[in-house]
Order: sequence, then C-alpha cells, then structure tokens
Amino acid sequence: MSKHDSDHPHPLGWRLTPARWAVAILALAAIVVSLWHLEGERRGIVIEPLPGTGTTPATVYRLKDAPPAPVVIVSHGFAGSRQLMQASSLTLARAGYSVVAFDYEGHGRNPVPMSGDVASPDGTALLLMDETKRVTDTALAQPWADGRAAILAHSMGSYIAIRQAKVDDRLAATVAVAMSSDDVTPTQPRNLLIVNGEWEGRLVPDALESLQMADPDAQFGATVGDPADGTGRRAVLAPNVEHIGVIYAPTMLREARAWLDATFGRPQTEGPVANMGGWIALMLTGIVALGWPLARLRERTHDPRPEPLSRKRFLVVALLPAVLVPLALAPFDTRFLPVLVADYLALHFALYGVVALALLASWGEVKWPGRAELRRILILAGLVAFYGICVFGLAVDRYVMSFYPVPVRGLIIAAMALGTVPYMLSDALMVEGGRAPLWRSATARGAFLVSLGLATALDFERLFFLLIILPVVLVFFLLFGMMGGWVGRATARPAGAGIGLGLFLAWALGVTFPLFQA
Repeated sequence: MSKHDSDHPHPLGWRLTPARWAVAILALAAIVVSLWHLEGERRGIVIEPLPGTGTTPATVYRLKDAPPAPVVIVSHGFAGSRQLMQASSLTLARAGYSVVAFDYEGHGRNPVPMSGDVASPDGTALLLMDETKRVTDTALAQPWADGRAAILAHSMGSYIAIRQAKVDDRLAATVAVAMSSDDVTPTQPRNLLIVNGEWEGRLVPDALESLQMADPDAQFGATVGDPADGTGRRAVLAPNVEHIGVIYAPTMLREARAWLDATFGRPQTEGPVANMGGWIALMLTGIVALGWPLARLRERTHDPRPEPLSRKRFLVVALLPAVLVPLALAPFDTRFLPVLVADYLALHFALYGVVALALLASWGEVKWPGRAELRRILILAGLVAFYGICVFGLAVDRYVMSFYPVPVRGLIIAAMALGTVPYMLSDALMVEGGRAPLWRSATARGAFLVSLGLATALDFERLFFLLIILPVVLVFFLLFGMMGGWVGRATARPAGAGIGLGLFLAWALGVTFPLFQA
C-alpha cells in the first residue's frame, strides 16, 4: 500500500494510485472493446419475441427481409436459458436460417416450474417434449418459415431433442451438442450430428458408440450415410473445450451450419461463425477487475485492524461447521421451495453461518456496531450488491444466461438471502475482510465446498443436483471473494463486503436453479 493511499481522504479520484488508474483504464477498455465485438455479432440480425407459444418465452433470430427459410429450434441444457445458446442462434441466423430459441419450463424467464419425475424417461422428459413441439408448431406457422425444420440442443436439451425428433417427422436433422442420451438407434433420429467437447470425459466414448451403431468402423470426423436422404450420421470432437465451452467452440458452430446446409440441400455457407466466448470472458474479467480501483473510491476508515484469530480458533470456526452442518441437516426433509435443492442449500448456508458467527461471538470477534457505523456498513453492502446484480448481472443477462428473474423467483432469492447473508458475513469476518493469509481464505471456502460434498454423499438421490451448483459457488469464491477482499481491505469494513456479497450470491443462485414443482 502506498503512502498516498493511506493518507487522509482526498477528493474522489485522488485516492487512486497510478497502478489503480492503469487497471481502471485497462478494465474499461476491455469492457468497451468486448461490447463492441459482441454487439457486432448481433448487427443485421432481427431479434424479436415469438408470440403464440403460451407461457414459454421464445426468441426469433433471422436476417431482415430474408425469404422464408428452414426453422432451427434451439434448446438449452439443465440450468441454462436462451442466452446461453446465442452463438448458435446468431451463426445460423446469419447463414439464412430462421432460428427460434426458447426457455424450457423451470428455466430462464419461463414462469412455469418443471414437474413430473426428473429421473423417469416417462416423467419430466415427456412434458419438455410437449413444450418443444408447441414451440415448433408455432414457429412453422410463421411467414418466415418454409415448412422445414431441424433442432439443435445442448446437454439435457439434446436428450429431449433426440426423443422429440424420433416422433416428429418435421424435424429433418438433430444437432446434439454435449450429447447425453441412450435413445439413439442406428437409424433414429434422422440426420444426427453429435458434437462433444474433447474434455467431456465419459461423454466422448458415448458419442463414438452412438456413431458406431450405424457403422462399427466409423471414427470421429467420419460421416456415415447421406444427410440428403435423411440417413446421415456424424460425430465430432471440438478441441480443447469442456461441457460449457463446446457451446462457443468454432468447430461446433461450423459443423452445425454445414450439417444443416447438407440436410436442406443449401449451398455450403462460407464465412466466420459467431465469435463470442472469448469476448464474454474478457468483458466479465474487465467488470471484475474494475472492482479493484472502485473499492478505493469509498472513504477509508483508519480504525486499527482487529487482532486476528489465533490459528487454533480459526481452524475450529472454519472446519467445525463443515462437519456439523451436513450431519445436523441429514435427518430432515428440507423441501419447502418450488425449486430443485435450493431449499436445502439455503438451510445449509444459514446453519453454517449461524454456527460460525456463534463461535466468533463467543470469542468476542463479533461486536454490534453503533448506529453511524451500521449505516456505513449497510451503504457499503448496498453498493457491493448493486455492482454485482446491476453491473455484472446486466452483462450476464444479455450475453450469457438469464439473470433477471420472473416474479415467482423473488421468494427463492429471499429464502437464499436468509442463508447466504449470514454465511458470507461469517466468511468475511473469518478472513478479516481479505487481510488474512491466503491459506486461511482457501481453507475456509474449501471447507464449505467439502461440506456440500459431504451433504450430497449422505443423501445422494435427493441432493444430487448440488453437484451441478458446486462450480457456480467455486467461481463465486474465486471472483467475488477476491472482490470482497478488495473492498474489505480498502474500507476496513468486512461486514459490509460480506453482507453485500451474500445478497449477490442469493440473487445469482436464485436465478440459476430450475424451478420444480413435484
């Protein structure tokens, strides 16, 4: 820390060192350049709602004033939304297709929860197939549709798409991205293209096995049959990507475009595909990095740093809840929200935070602030939450996934906040607002992730979907835990950073979990 940063408060910009000014300028440049490229992918494309699909939100992507063209239905995977599939939607629209992307029940801005039995092929899957058919019916009735159709889907969506294509003769081709399905046969669905990421583990041999149903000697990159007569089969690995990265992979986008051109007898489209993944990553990195200089725009307090926890006390407060909480919750039925496992996660966060705060309070580490200090803490918490929800969230909602919820999700966000706020408050106090050594931050947050893993192991059937949310929590810790440290160190008010991050985490989880009503 420079002497200039530690002196008495100066007017707004004077608090920033040259290094922080440089980071601010570079971060803003990264955001502006990324936005310019991402918006460039949308230029010339008509993007509008598709009416007539009932409660299912759907978006049309097509070239302006283009003649009627084949319709491509685009569906997302579990916990995804229409925005996640934009690279495919924009690439195919620019190639002259009429593209319709939609949010499945329980996902994105669809207000209707998923229902049925998610573990049964005759349960939830049939309802999602009906929804896919309803969207297809509506799309094919539009003046920009020429009566032909295909479907492109990711992960869970590919499972639904394959089953639907087998019973809907209008779907002339299926592009299954990150495919996970045991419903493929040597001849059904027609014209199947499988594109999996090279780093997708067990899905890689599954894709090859599906291709070899039609030709036992076929390998990745080979085409079996002829897409022109509906017998085509092809499987491709997109290099150096995993389950999410494959959505943005140029290999996947080029292969999907070429496969559909061959299916519909159209000239092979030349030119680049939508380039979004790298620019999205740069934009979000810029938004996070901008938090470092912005943290110093609040007036610093010069109160002495509290005495840090002893090593023994820190290990007790970091590790005891990790074991105690999953054991304490295991005997109870924690289902009280219309959403998969979010109710359990809210309780896990809440009990974890309460236990940790109780331990800290017993050692005198938690003191109720005076009125003026409480006001400063709450203002700081509001600023942190605003930056996460309204700045980072705005970028995520436009380019990555649905981040602004339908009203029914308000209850879920509120319930999550009752858990995430005490947890993140205890976390901020444990790591002294980012001043503690790195090993303490890693231990505290790693223990929480292990605790969720232990909870899943104790009731795998009910809490399996917690494994899907673990990467979200890990990314939150890596990115926003770091931002919280910047704010905590700059303001010496770890409680403000902790409460603000707790509110943001509740929002992020509340819009991510699929709605589910048994």
